[in-house]
Amino acid sequence: MNKKYTIGIDYGTDSVRSLIVNVETGEEMAEAVYEYPQWKEGKFCDATNNRFRQHPKDYIDGLEIVVTKALKQVPDEVAGNVVGISVDTTGSTIVAVDEKGTPLSLTPGFEENPNAMFVLWKDHTAEKEAEEINQLSRKWDIDFTKFEGGIYSSEWFWAKLLHVIREDAGVYRAAYSWVEHCDWIPAVLTGNTNPKTLKRSRCAAGHKAMWHEAFGGLPSEEFLSELDPLLSGLKDRLYKETFTCDISAGKLSKEWAEKLGLSTNVVVGVGAFDAHLGAVGAEIEPYYVSKVMGTSTCDMLIAPMDEVGDKLVNGICGQVDGSIVPGMLGLEAGQSAFGDIYAWFKKVVEWPLKNILSKSELIDEETKQKLIAETSDKIIAGLSDAAAKIPIAESGIVALDWMNGRRTPDANFSLKGAITGLNLGSDAPRIFRALVEATAFGSKAINDRFISEGVRIDGIIALGGVAKKSPFVMQIITDILDMPIKVARSEQACALGSAMSAAVAAGVYPTLAKAQQHMGGGIETEYYPIAENVEKYKTLYEKYKKLGNFIEFDY
Repeated sequence: MNKKYTIGIDYGTDSVRSLIVNVETGEEMAEAVYEYPQWKEGKFCDATNNRFRQHPKDYIDGLEIVVTKALKQVPDEVAGNVVGISVDTTGSTIVAVDEKGTPLSLTPGFEENPNAMFVLWKDHTAEKEAEEINQLSRKWDIDFTKFEGGIYSSEWFWAKLLHVIREDAGVYRAAYSWVEHCDWIPAVLTGNTNPKTLKRSRCAAGHKAMWHEAFGGLPSEEFLSELDPLLSGLKDRLYKETFTCDISAGKLSKEWAEKLGLSTNVVVGVGAFDAHLGAVGAEIEPYYVSKVMGTSTCDMLIAPMDEVGDKLVNGICGQVDGSIVPGMLGLEAGQSAFGDIYAWFKKVVEWPLKNILSKSELIDEETKQKLIAETSDKIIAGLSDAAAKIPIAESGIVALDWMNGRRTPDANFSLKGAITGLNLGSDAPRIFRALVEATAFGSKAINDRFISEGVRIDGIIALGGVAKKSPFVMQIITDILDMPIKVARSEQACALGSAMSAAVAAGVYPTLAKAQQHMGGGIETEYYPIAENVEKYKTLYEKYKKLGNFIEFDY
């Protein structure tokens, strides 16, 4: 009997990665990664104004490279036994497309136009539009935001779309429809990019576009037209039906089968967001928070529909039937900056390296660059080691984790970060420790919201770069949450989750739960709260909340 394999493709913020998995044993056979070159150059972005755009060419080039590169690492017969491919992406990451479903930036005249490119999840240029959606929803006869936590975000579908068409008349005239990244890649692979017939992801639509069965789909034409006449008629060029990640989007097209060296019998699954499939890959179970810890965080929780289906959890990123695991209610929350905050502080600390040492005439250029690279690589580890030796609350420094606004609870992207309690003894490790504690306090605020809204939390499963690489950060979060945290073994939980959903879409397993049983990597390690630290952090958490109230309401 031939072994069967699936390929999970994980589109992150900086790169795309593929993972080939044995569907019977869960063995991770090979992986490959491709960093987006134009993104790496900083093209089409303006961080000062919170504009982050990505060119679809980076996505398409990377797709072919990571699959073919991974297949070269395994025996030749593996390619002939690949039965499914599924994709996860960041989100809400949307793009304007023409009638054929081609992103406008791949058409003449729009090649260098940021508004014709994918608007990345962390693009916050649509704050004004998000607030208009919230204001209209509160006075409309139906609150279309009620399944989105009651607050619509500038990170999401309608706000971004409206901002772009208001800003760019050329894009408005040329755009036939709009597509999420997680919907477009499967459409490309199957050869069906028609905006009206390609299969749309339930998690993307439900969590970011106010789609819900109770509304008959997307918000009404009357609501959208009232929001802005520019939206009139667009709903008819979008979608009514959505699909969960265990459904087939079609089979691999002849063109892409030839490019990838695979068969046209390969099933392509409906796409989903990286955090959602990361939760699947980390073997999420009911009432466990799956915490994806990277540049930002996504906190995913699933629960049986008959137990929490009627609850409305305020201030989160939505609750959708089947958005994570089909048959379960999927609830999403998260922080808009997490590892990004550590990276920001690293840049602050390394400023003299990049701007003074780089110009030194005391050493040769090669030695200079090696010194800069070596020092930069060791900054976070060095700060962590030093910060770990500082007693809790000894420094008196308290920080807020809103450097990129606040996603949850209660989205507000006009908020800024803050650091207070500084004195002349406040060195880099002490400030760094306060920043780490702030990100952990932000995590606790999310847990507190779930619990206060009547959704219990039985445990936490962590995944992502921070969870795998930083015991210092993980212990602080464990102490502040006062709950054990399990860390998923797989280095690529998101891609593994995609490979699992591909196995279900291809008919190898009947449910995601069965795929998880056979393909899951299990738990690598577990962190436990230290009772003495838990008590100290309770006091510090109150100071964090007090500072937050001041910054949000009085500053």
